[in-house]
Amino acid sequence: MTDLWLLPLALREPPELLRWLADGLAPVFHVEVGLLPSELALEGGRHPRRRQVDAGWILSQLLGLPDPGLVLAVTSEDLYLPVFTYVIGEACLGGRAAVVSTHRLHEERYGLPPNMERLRARAVKEAIHEIGHCHGLVHCPSGACVMHSSSSVEDVDNKGHELCPECARAVARRRG
Repeated sequence: MTDLWLLPLALREPPELLRWLADGLAPVFHVEVGLLPSELALEGGRHPRRRQVDAGWILSQLLGLPDPGLVLAVTSEDLYLPVFTYVIGEACLGGRAAVVSTHRLHEERYGLPPNMERLRARAVKEAIHEIGHCHGLVHCPSGACVMHSSSSVEDVDNKGHELCPECARAVARRRG
């Protein structure tokens, strides 16, 4: 039985990205990861002047889907929230829906040559981070923990790629 579903939305990444995410998420949360077909159009959440998609709107759409369990939408679109210029991801705290964007995770965005390994590391960290929120985790004060807050790609690079022992215990408690 699948515990976590990945849902690609306007995803323009190499096909292996979804496998990287599945391989990164499964051992951390002890889940089986599956793939949902993408049937969600993002135009309803697109801000015409910002040229971004509202992450909160995506979450509301995910929550309106028939309940398949926990869903992580993955998109190449730039995301925002009304109170933030951009977000890399967003999740329903203790809920069943999250979204991650790869838009700001690419080296090319910062004038550097493509680096698939860095994209992979960043995307997996952010996916773990957002699914951690779905498991009830809040931002961790430990800079080594993947649940440490990230407001820039530099923050993503600087934090660890695993849950700290305290956050890992909290996830284990929640799973029962």
